[in-house]
Amino acid sequence: MIEKLFMYLQYPFVQYALIVGVLVALCSSLLGVTLVLKRFSFIGDGLSHVAFGAISIAAVMNLTNEMLLVLPITIVSAILLLKTGQNAKIKGDAAVAMISVGALAFGYLIMNIFSTSSNLSGDVCVTLFGSTSIMTLTVKEVWLCIVLSIAVVVIFILFYNKIFAVTFDEDFARATGTRAEAYNLLIAVVIAIIIVLAMNLVGSLLISALVIFPALSAMRIYDNFKSVTIFSAILSVICALTGLIIAILAGTPVGSTIVAVDVVAFGICYIIGALKSKGAIA
Repeated sequence: MIEKLFMYLQYPFVQYALIVGVLVALCSSLLGVTLVLKRFSFIGDGLSHVAFGAISIAAVMNLTNEMLLVLPITIVSAILLLKTGQNAKIKGDAAVAMISVGALAFGYLIMNIFSTSSNLSGDVCVTLFGSTSIMTLTVKEVWLCIVLSIAVVVIFILFYNKIFAVTFDEDFARATGTRAEAYNLLIAVVIAIIIVLAMNLVGSLLISALVIFPALSAMRIYDNFKSVTIFSAILSVICALTGLIIAILAGTPVGSTIVAVDVVAFGICYIIGALKSKGAIA
């Protein structure tokens, strides 16, 4: 099995998948803690469905680079979702549901009406659940992922204190002079970028798992923001690598395998947290 793994690692498409998987897992875990604490966990789900709708439009328009359309639409939707979620008449969870269901319905409708593919169900399945093969990533997609991932990590590090303040007490942050709206906007834009990056790897229906599970797993064991964020990032990368390796060796769908590993990791962390709370673990 080890020999088989090393043989696969010699192929560029496997290397691309590992690079993208690690970067997407790292970025999604950083913002995941903030989204969970702000009770906006399903923003990833809503934006992923928006991205699905945008991909449908790009496919109908026969765009060679879908990212040129998908990324701006997803970012604009993230901003609108943030603004709508702060509306007293439409709460955050209702706003996510509206955008999520609407975008998914219109995306599938557009793909059916204007379909140019002979395998529509296969295209939809790949978009929703991720690629069944890790051979779909191109060199351009890998480099784009690297550049955007570096940008996300740099932004998170530079504005860590402000993000921390806005996450825990937005009113107090405003009172101390922090431009809470601007940093909420920054968080929305960054999570939109992460969603678009993760589309090729795990698909639109599974993206929320990358955002939510590592953060929730870390919260079972640690109780301060910095520790939770660091452990979440490490765990997310380990789960992504493990899921990719299993998918390579077993031939299982990449996205589903990574999410399954995340679920198992959450179960382990839950048990460790329970034992820790009872004093069985120091």
